[in-house]
Amino acid sequence: MPHDAYISATDWLFGTLALLAILLYGVGIFHSNRQKRLRKWPRRRIVLWVAGVLASVSTVVGPLAELSHDHFTWHMFGHLLLGMLGPLLLALAAPMTLVLRTLPVRQARKVSRLLKSRLAGFSTHPIIASILNIGGLWLLYTTGLFAAMHHHLWLHILIHIHVFVAGYLFTISLLYIDPVSRRYSYRYRTAVFIVALAGHGILSKFLYAYPPAGVPIEEARAGAMLMYYGGDAVDLVIIILLFSNWYHSAKRQQTRVTSTPTDHVHANETTQNAPAS
Repeated sequence: MPHDAYISATDWLFGTLALLAILLYGVGIFHSNRQKRLRKWPRRRIVLWVAGVLASVSTVVGPLAELSHDHFTWHMFGHLLLGMLGPLLLALAAPMTLVLRTLPVRQARKVSRLLKSRLAGFSTHPIIASILNIGGLWLLYTTGLFAAMHHHLWLHILIHIHVFVAGYLFTISLLYIDPVSRRYSYRYRTAVFIVALAGHGILSKFLYAYPPAGVPIEEARAGAMLMYYGGDAVDLVIIILLFSNWYHSAKRQQTRVTSTPTDHVHANETTQNAPAS
């Protein structure tokens, strides 16, 4: 397929999906805010959603998509947006929470059951999500897939969808913003996250030494360094959010534990001091 037709096809496809994502989120906000029993949807989440959609779609639509097609460094910058920063921003916008607030009770229960299904639980398990995310990148850059995606439109589209979906599943498997089928402990998620960080870092160092087929060594080194340090920047945000949630969760549990004996003492004192009937 000619290069111009190649770019035009992805522009139409992913551009339309991005517009639909913003439009549907806006419709959800409109219906949610009409319900007086619910609080207004936070503006920060609107900003996060729009920023996440723009960050993700910019890698496959417009000038960055063209640059990514010809230069490995720009391709890696797009990877950071599509597979890391974009999914993080979208997850923080809590789209499934908005869906549950917007739908009628019967439909909301169906969605809730879907989120608790075995398939949802399997795909959002921290280990499975890590394999899909980090393992997918190893498969892309250490096999002939990277070269093939530049010659086959369907493969180009499929790989970009996988990078985005895998990045989103990985993010929501670590940060519980929306409802999930099962909540794993902070220790467990942190341990899996550390292993995933190591896998991402080792891959970037591997690409620095052994570029994908057809990629000039200087471009590969620049892209690998961007992958390493840019990935660390996004991962640092996830670490801060994960540990912040962990701290507040432990603080709430400690408050409940310390308040319970006090409540029992007050109850006993009340009983003992009560006048005899």
